[in-house]
Amino acid sequence: MRNPQLLAIAILFWMCVGLGQQAALSQPDPVLHPRPPKQAIIPGAIVPPGRIQLDAVVTDAAGKPIDGLNPWDFTVFDNEHPQKILTFHGYDGLNAKPDPPVEIILVIDVANLPFQQVAFVRQQVTKYLRQNGGHLTQPISIILITDTGMRIQPRPSTDGKALASVVDQINGIVGSINPAMGFEGDLQRFQLSVHHLTSIAENEAMAPGRKLLIWIGPGWPILDSANFVSSEQNQQRYFDSIVELSTKLREARTVLYSVAPSNSTTEAGMRTILYQAFLKGVKSPRQAAAGNLALKVLVTETGGRVLGPDNDVAGQISACIAEANSFYRLSFDPPSAAHPNDYHDLKVLVNKQGVVARTFTGYYNQPVAKPN
Repeated sequence: MRNPQLLAIAILFWMCVGLGQQAALSQPDPVLHPRPPKQAIIPGAIVPPGRIQLDAVVTDAAGKPIDGLNPWDFTVFDNEHPQKILTFHGYDGLNAKPDPPVEIILVIDVANLPFQQVAFVRQQVTKYLRQNGGHLTQPISIILITDTGMRIQPRPSTDGKALASVVDQINGIVGSINPAMGFEGDLQRFQLSVHHLTSIAENEAMAPGRKLLIWIGPGWPILDSANFVSSEQNQQRYFDSIVELSTKLREARTVLYSVAPSNSTTEAGMRTILYQAFLKGVKSPRQAAAGNLALKVLVTETGGRVLGPDNDVAGQISACIAEANSFYRLSFDPPSAAHPNDYHDLKVLVNKQGVVARTFTGYYNQPVAKPN
């Protein structure tokens, strides 16, 4: 391996991935590479307590990003009440580039992919990474999710060829969670996946800048089985997880995207759109369900896109990354919270015909601590 950058990335990645399932089982699961605290990275960047900051992507009817808008073109609605926009920045990737650059995180979810589709997904990811001679426009990180844990390539890179060589070495892993386990297996994959996503969000919250988290795979099961009875205790746990994950993703400036190959899920018929029943904001533990933590629900709630399933996974990834650099950054001060975890619906509207703004669909407001 003559390319020293490729060698370094490969070594770092495989120190985490290991050389197979046997190595993974014999070692403790690795943790995400720690990042410096936010205040150490952005000195002097003080945000007033409680202020809500949003990244909004504006597109036309064909899905093409719209640049050049002004603050007066936007209206932010908090629980249907218009709010004063306090800060505003527009980025187009050419005349106004985000600093730091938007980071792309590709999550290859082997834990929820059928074994026979791992090689195809790997081929599609490397196809994207190698296009344009491997010259990537955005820094990219790779995360591999298996049912034994999470492995990462620690440093983002713009060397697509180096990253592709790492992805090429990912093999199908016969996991310990299999379809024969039924609901018990579904529950384990649900818990594992949500846990890892929360860990990623928590880590990304310590780094500045916007991130696109592209989840490659069908996502984890929606626990709507008749075998699953949600107790009050479970509902409280789900509510706490919803609040935590929603808040961490927003604070991390992380928008989720879902891409998937054809036939990557055993769900059929109405079950492919089951997630749409859980898109309404959860205001209390009584309304909380496992379905509110489904991948496609979180994608929608962060302002991302659900793409596929089809066999052009490389094209789906390209469609996601096309939205990386054209967005608007705005902020407002929310009304006082009535109580902890006070849910607020969010809408960002643009006074231009035929355009749509996507951002977080809600947030959990918290009382501001009064100084002693």
